[in-house]
Amino acid sequence: GGSRGGGSRGGGSRGGGGDLPGRTLMVVESPAKIATLSKFVGPEYELLACSGHVRALPSKPGSVAPDRGFEMVFEQAPSKGRVVQALVQAARRSSAVVLATDPDREGEAIAWHVAQLLAEKGALSAGQPVRRISFGEITKSAVLDAIGAPREIDMPLVRAQQARQAVDYLVGFNLSPILWRKLPGCRSAGRVQSVALRLLAEREEEVLRFAPSEYWRIALGFGPPGTPAGEGAAEGGLLEAEPTTLRGEPLGKLGLPNGEAAASA
Repeated sequence: GGSRGGGSRGGGSRGGGGDLPGRTLMVVESPAKIATLSKFVGPEYELLACSGHVRALPSKPGSVAPDRGFEMVFEQAPSKGRVVQALVQAARRSSAVVLATDPDREGEAIAWHVAQLLAEKGALSAGQPVRRISFGEITKSAVLDAIGAPREIDMPLVRAQQARQAVDYLVGFNLSPILWRKLPGCRSAGRVQSVALRLLAEREEEVLRFAPSEYWRIALGFGPPGTPAGEGAAEGGLLEAEPTTLRGEPLGKLGLPNGEAAASA
């Protein structure tokens, strides 16, 4: 079946006191959060940072298989050996695991991958709880409220992240080699960047095809004799308007083609 992974952002860290039996492992994304969170949750929690994705789609054929329901094959991220080892060891000595990765699509996928990897490594005992929590701000009340309301991993959110990653892989992995052959020096193709580049190129072509031309517009002023011009009706001046037809013929957006036509109007 499919799994999911991505980039990496450093190594693991930990907080809290010494090793205590029955502690809960809390996994966060960023090592920078550990010092603050450890003050909120106390010594019964061991905090570790996964520093982003622990598994990745390898850059090789077959990582995404459209003919098998877009099955995705993930591997442990090469740079995450020490992080994964620390997570596995901590999970084995913990009574429960709490996944406190970021509250977004990517964070949900990271939480799912951590849970999958711990299970694959045999780090979870039978019946050991693995729950997901999320908080939008790092305050004591927000963190404790989240701990008090654990939930399951939101799989629709995980699948949404996987869909984006699958398209990234299929577009980039299949089109980039063609670009490299046809356009030496070209960097890569991408789900977003290639479409954006086409929009920019089409707009630039429109600009290059544009042929500037002279045009004149006529402004008419209406008011009693002696009404000052140029001040506008609101200031007691002429009411100004532009004609839409001339001698029964409609005037286009660009008005008259030259000064002679404007003078004779």
